[in-house]
Amino acid sequence: MQDILGGGLGRRHLLGAAMAALPFDLAQAQSPGGTLRVGMTLASVPLTNGCPDQGGEGQRFMGITLYNALCEWDLSRSDRPSPIKAGLATEWAPDPANPKRWWFTIREGVRFHDGKILTAEDVTFSFDRAFRREAAWYDQRANAQVSNRVPNITDWGHEGERRFWMETSYIDATVPFGIIYVGITHKGAWEAAGRSWETYLTRPVGTGPWKLEQWSIRERAVMVRNAEHWEAARIPRTERLVLLPLPDANTRVAALRSGQVDFIEAPPPDAIPTLRNAGFNIVTNVYPHNWTWHFSMLEGSPWRDIRVRKAANLAIDRAGMKEMLGGTMAEGAGIVTPDSPWYGNPTFKLEHNPAEARRLLAEAGFSTRNPVRTKIAISASGSGQMQPLPMNEFIQQNLREVGIEIDFEVVEWNALLVIRREGAAKAMQRGVTGLNCSYGAADPYSGFMRLLKSNLTPPQGGNFGWYSDPAMDAMMDEAFLTPDVAAQNALIARIHTRIVDEALFLFVAHDLNPRAMSRRVKGFVQARSWSQDLAPISMA
Repeated sequence: MQDILGGGLGRRHLLGAAMAALPFDLAQAQSPGGTLRVGMTLASVPLTNGCPDQGGEGQRFMGITLYNALCEWDLSRSDRPSPIKAGLATEWAPDPANPKRWWFTIREGVRFHDGKILTAEDVTFSFDRAFRREAAWYDQRANAQVSNRVPNITDWGHEGERRFWMETSYIDATVPFGIIYVGITHKGAWEAAGRSWETYLTRPVGTGPWKLEQWSIRERAVMVRNAEHWEAARIPRTERLVLLPLPDANTRVAALRSGQVDFIEAPPPDAIPTLRNAGFNIVTNVYPHNWTWHFSMLEGSPWRDIRVRKAANLAIDRAGMKEMLGGTMAEGAGIVTPDSPWYGNPTFKLEHNPAEARRLLAEAGFSTRNPVRTKIAISASGSGQMQPLPMNEFIQQNLREVGIEIDFEVVEWNALLVIRREGAAKAMQRGVTGLNCSYGAADPYSGFMRLLKSNLTPPQGGNFGWYSDPAMDAMMDEAFLTPDVAAQNALIARIHTRIVDEALFLFVAHDLNPRAMSRRVKGFVQARSWSQDLAPISMA
């Protein structure tokens, strides 16, 4: 297979990096029994401003560690999809007289890391920080991360110390899911940092189970236990948490084997058997994940032709990829898996059928002698990206065999998220007509609306490809207006049926989310969520 990195940055160089000395002294981070050291897949430490970058991995390692939100995921169990639970709000509901407005009752007695008591005014400040561009304390970096989570927010404020409200431009039953990503801080903390969000990154103040001790964006973050955290179940069992950016999978394994870290994300599949044999624990679980290519639907993109999209999907040997990954994936079946209440009844079967793929391409005017030629943006690592280099090489070969020639633009994970936020129009200026980006589908908005609704194109939302379909929009509008779970599920199932039948993505895999950890790591519960709670972990 072609070296998708090209030039002097090929895979041999990356794999060789695992044999070199790590660029930091991790021994300094260890205190016997008191420190959990985590090797992340990221190339840099996520932002500490309460709206972290770096996707789902940034949220789980630098969002829910330092901060709480009004609504949160319940990460205490591994046997069912994680539901929403009360966070800094004890209850919430739309206003019966104005269903575009939601009211939240703020939890009493919660203290920030600096001792300040939480009030509704702090929630208003935090939403100003993320959404109110005219505010003196507006943070553009925070907005970049959460604006597509709550794209329809129009106004917000508070009444007294215990009541916060927010309004949306249309009735939206998915509001509680979006605000999970807005961590709450307060104005005094920003002022103490010299009224500078840049300075604040080194001295953040939240209400979460950890407090920041050290933050170096290219090297590490060190957090200390918040013994006074308001939720007893989330008071950490370890004294310190050290986060280390280790984007190369083999480097993560080398660090785990040598005892320099205790816990790694996404070990490479070929290392899992030997890690098990060496006594390391391997944990997997299903979660709301899909590993896809997201297509541009703009003029000039080959993916506008449904025959090309279907041919690409039929060319993928998902069973072969599953074998390559040591069984750590489920074969891609859509945005969600067939056991989801949202799956529906698609008629297009995501099977491996190269002959039918060639027939469709021939009908569209292409063949192995006259192939479709285009470029896809991918990352070398990152949150939910699994093993993106070998997986994309595998796809590249599958597609070449039927008449689709793919070049790759390989970028760092955060840079790929920038391409996604900027959208297909800018991407196509550099010859890119799609990107490989994993997505979560834990709720209707994140899994469906933000990716495909016509009025949520960048910068308003996450519709990277500028897809527009009035029939799809109408179903999504109806889902926004439908708070009843069963009725909403039925609507989402219709939406998902159309997504698969139109082959709107290249559906490849659903990750089983492998993690490897030392035998000293006890108490970790791998929730069926993109977020994970590190607080229950103890070190034996």
